[in-house]
Amino acid sequence: MTHYADAGVNIDAGNRAVKLMGDAVRSTNTPAVLSELGAFGGLFSTDGLGAGAVLVASTDGVGTKVELAARYGGWNGVGRDLVNHCVDDILVQGARPLFFLDYIATAKLVPEIVAEIVTGMADACRDVGCALLGGETAEMPGVYTEGSVDIAGTIVGAVHRDALWPRTDVLKAGDLLLGMASDSPHTNGYSLIRLLLDRHSDNPPDELIEWLLTPHKSYLGNVDELRALGVEPKALAHITGGGFFENIPRVLPEGVAAQIQLGTWGVPAGFRQLVEWGGVPDSESFRTWNMGIGLVVAIDAADAGAAAAAGHPVIGQLIESGSGDVELVGDWR
Repeated sequence: MTHYADAGVNIDAGNRAVKLMGDAVRSTNTPAVLSELGAFGGLFSTDGLGAGAVLVASTDGVGTKVELAARYGGWNGVGRDLVNHCVDDILVQGARPLFFLDYIATAKLVPEIVAEIVTGMADACRDVGCALLGGETAEMPGVYTEGSVDIAGTIVGAVHRDALWPRTDVLKAGDLLLGMASDSPHTNGYSLIRLLLDRHSDNPPDELIEWLLTPHKSYLGNVDELRALGVEPKALAHITGGGFFENIPRVLPEGVAAQIQLGTWGVPAGFRQLVEWGGVPDSESFRTWNMGIGLVVAIDAADAGAAAAAGHPVIGQLIESGSGDVELVGDWR
């Protein structure tokens, strides 16, 4: 007699994982959540969104950072990583998160690991008022290698049509660029990081590993604080894969480029170590990693004084240019 478990899939382990994560998931429920954990689909009421609301959605993963989590521990952190990355991706368009859906795939399901990841997601969702509405856990032997885990998530938020960012109609040369500090490499460039770790250290310092596994930061609160000071952003750029060179141009109008003044913020020691290990040039490091700046905010120069009270440094400005590129000026070392 042959059973599903003989093919490497344990349905009982999946059911146990759901039970372990249940309280964490339910703790994220908002009044708009109309379904219970275990339903075929998550139900979310749109009654409170009002006329003119626009839904904003994004899907992402945490890349090969999951391999470091498997190597050194830190599953809760990659759960937070996933949610906060997605929160920031829709924040740049002005949206506030409504609900989140996750997907976890592995060769062999370990309920405790899945529960730890989902608990991290739930913690991050709760911090920003977002419901963890549902998800899927897949056990796929033969597709994933033993011990590997992959996670992905989808977020849906809302913003009024008149409040969408970027404000390309008012962005102009002379606007200033604020830099909001990152806590780690967030979720990008970890394939290069793992290569450098493997090449240069059999026993990397604990503080370096702790920094590398520090979760992606949500900038929702920082942007709210900035606006509370009377500073209205014109555009936000989330510094993710592609770094400064690929992400800042995504929010700029034609005829405008960004000039970044290096040395206006302190590049974290971890990035300095990675650059030194690999002899990584600026053209590569600022394209691969966030180098200490996780969110760039374009503001009017007249708001510089108020913005200074928020503690975020001015790291550059917009300039007239047909290229729309990012120019690095000065030295950060």
